[in-house]
Amino acid sequence: MSTMKIYKSIFGLCVAAVSLSSLTGCMEETEPTTVATEKQIQQSSSASDAFLMAMPAYFNHFNATLADDPYGWHAVFGYSAMMYIRDMMTQDMVFGGETGYSVHFNIFARDKYQGDGYLYGQYINNYYYELVLAANNMIGSVNPDNATPEQLGNLGAGLAFRALAYLDMARMYEWLPNDKTTSTNADGNDISGLTVPIVTAEMDQTQATNNPRATHQQMFDFIKNDLDNAEKYIVNLTTRSDNTLPDLACVYGLKARLYMWNEDYANAEKYARLAINNASVAPMTEKDGTNTTTGFNDISKWMWGAKMTSEDAVVKSGIVNWVSWASNQTSFGYTGGGTGMYTMIDRKMYDRMSNTDWRKLEFMAPEGSALEGKNKLISDYDHWNEIPAYVALKFRPAEGNATKTQIGAASAYPIMRVEEMYFIEAEAAAHQDAAKGVKLLTEFMKNYRDPNYSTKKTDKDDVVEEIVFQKRVELWGEGQTFFDIKRLNYSVTRGYPGTNCADELARLNTNGRPAWMNLVLIRTEANNNKALVGKNNPDPSDLYTPWTEK
Repeated sequence: MSTMKIYKSIFGLCVAAVSLSSLTGCMEETEPTTVATEKQIQQSSSASDAFLMAMPAYFNHFNATLADDPYGWHAVFGYSAMMYIRDMMTQDMVFGGETGYSVHFNIFARDKYQGDGYLYGQYINNYYYELVLAANNMIGSVNPDNATPEQLGNLGAGLAFRALAYLDMARMYEWLPNDKTTSTNADGNDISGLTVPIVTAEMDQTQATNNPRATHQQMFDFIKNDLDNAEKYIVNLTTRSDNTLPDLACVYGLKARLYMWNEDYANAEKYARLAINNASVAPMTEKDGTNTTTGFNDISKWMWGAKMTSEDAVVKSGIVNWVSWASNQTSFGYTGGGTGMYTMIDRKMYDRMSNTDWRKLEFMAPEGSALEGKNKLISDYDHWNEIPAYVALKFRPAEGNATKTQIGAASAYPIMRVEEMYFIEAEAAAHQDAAKGVKLLTEFMKNYRDPNYSTKKTDKDDVVEEIVFQKRVELWGEGQTFFDIKRLNYSVTRGYPGTNCADELARLNTNGRPAWMNLVLIRTEANNNKALVGKNNPDPSDLYTPWTEK
């Protein structure tokens, strides 16, 4: 059965099971609505905490309806799946080796079935609006006029979560110019700069069924207001022992991301520095990043992260989880276990990295190279002789356990790291003063990544590109590169002589930002929200021809 037919059948299942209105559909599916009533939460700190912890729990939401279908789609493991999907839309992460199992994600790399009637877009839409709902439950249950300090802290966290969700969606769905589609859609409407509908805790069903896509400015104002209030309230948050909840530094980090999206570089620089100064963590060291038992599993090294436990459904599933897809070093995962299908760094990207940059050791060195034999490998993984060059070693199974799913898959992944703030600060500075951008980049690289780092670039655009390249290396696999490529109108180039992108249908090259980075709203949203009728982004599916070597 073809991929398209498989997933059309699942789409039918999901539509039958879930109403897709941004407001009412999410309310029907998301469990936090049953945790407590507004009256109860105003009277009980434990009820407030239940709403609070429902938000980080939703990072690791397992969609059993889709995963357990006879044609199960195993790309439905929550926020880290969104990160993975975005990375598949760039050139930085590619599938290498045998690609048969990559069917679960390869449509995002191949630019196929991205229209409004397919499961793929539906899952993204549903997941984010359900994350918004979890935040709205928290926000709507606290009246700041008579709340306790603890409830105000919880409210601040809810506002930060909602800002995170809407900022992701705004940057994913906003229509920006590209090389294949125009801002006038098939219905003759101009959709330039439109993002997604805003659903709040106060909105009723009548409003939700006539809720237009917010403009860039409307969305910016909404998110900024949430973050301004989060900044005021989150200092009261007391429940934060493991970094799964945001703090003040994270609010500043979200503001830095927001101002970058708005191309307000002075404020982006300002808030990135505030995030750095208020963060309780420092940039990860080589020992941190290459450790075979912790590696990128140590949430204590990040500003904000998501943590899975052995009791989470995504872990119990065995293979429908972050580690299964992000780690090439397990005997139970899709990209491990000697399957022959690996996640790799793009070869050109790897070759551009300096051999004195320790981050290069996060990827398998080619035979005969200066770094051959210097990668740190997990001792109980028995397929090392099968792993080719450029395979990612960055994300290890928890405790370095490559064989036991309940241990190895109970890992963590980053939502925000302080390193990102250093790169935002440097890029934002470079847009205003190229020399200052070079200075900030060089200081970071020499102090934390490559003692021999230097660059001779002086032109503003070249400096910005160099900063963003180093940021792409730093945040490889963390779902952030998509946003920079789209914002800066950079090209994606997966087809070239010597490419290590094994999936021939994914060897797509663009002239500037890809059309597929303007995500399409799902059809059932328009069916339930009349303000969306005729206002969708153009379908980018199959607009690019795969590159073939002549």
